[in-house]
Amino acid sequence: MTDRLTYAMEAGGLSLPDGPIALFDAPGDAGALPGARVISTFRPDFEAWQRRGVPVSETASGPYAAAIVTLGRDRTRNESRIAEAARVAPEGLVVVDGAKTDGIESILKVVKKTVPVLGQVSKAHGKCLWFEADAALQALAKPERTQNAAGFWTAPGVFSADKPDPGSVALAGALPALKGTVGDLGAGWGWLSAQILQQDAIKALHLVEAEKLALDCAQVNITDPRAKFHWADATRWMSPALLDVVVMNPPFHAGRKGDPSLGQAFIAAAARNLAPGGKLYMVANRHLPYEQTLAECFRDHAEIEGTSAFKILTASRPKR
Repeated sequence: MTDRLTYAMEAGGLSLPDGPIALFDAPGDAGALPGARVISTFRPDFEAWQRRGVPVSETASGPYAAAIVTLGRDRTRNESRIAEAARVAPEGLVVVDGAKTDGIESILKVVKKTVPVLGQVSKAHGKCLWFEADAALQALAKPERTQNAAGFWTAPGVFSADKPDPGSVALAGALPALKGTVGDLGAGWGWLSAQILQQDAIKALHLVEAEKLALDCAQVNITDPRAKFHWADATRWMSPALLDVVVMNPPFHAGRKGDPSLGQAFIAAAARNLAPGGKLYMVANRHLPYEQTLAECFRDHAEIEGTSAFKILTASRPKR
């Protein structure tokens, strides 16, 4: 539970009903709620809850006495989660907890137009609000997938859903001819992998993605039998066999905060999964400090191409 949710229960008048409770998208380091089941499609959080011994699943079955939604960065995804929470707790309570930076104020306005809000508290630059799981909330549900301008299927809330990320486009344009077994770490909904699979010398391509919604889209977008799909935390993933090439456009945000350590962990994972003669190709925003980590994990590294916004980096001879 967050401090807001705890405050709402202790001083704000929120009383959770008896019975099973669903926690949608609760971070893996959040406080546990006795008797709750976590619903998460983000593999690092999923595994964190598993390690703590808390029941966790990627889908919600219900029925639940209450459902608690932790807001993420995407408004469309947040609204769909609220509709889903109301669906699986049809006779119960829906609680929404979120920071201002995650759009809690706009969500409050949307909810107020749909159902009466029973209560709310403000704390720690955000709000916690609660209301009955009225059937009218199903109007907030969005299509599971939509097709973007590039012709690829994406889902609400996945990274760069509207179009291929410019960094991935830059990386695809800089790649040489590849061959053998390739890994795409942080593959998203599959645009970069689809470009790589246009090369005939690729024997297999492992798409590794932490967000199940994005990976499900990738499986729709890519039907090439050489593609292998892994719902996994790329920083912890181990390839079934060492790879000839790793390509990646690693994330560098945890929530809305920049976190270069994520990209650094991706580099370490690439080195761990590459064969002795394997090569890494990656794209990064110009300001990100990855060169030292490349030097720590590989014997050779260089910038091979770039723009004012991006740098294309390569590395070889991973250190063991």
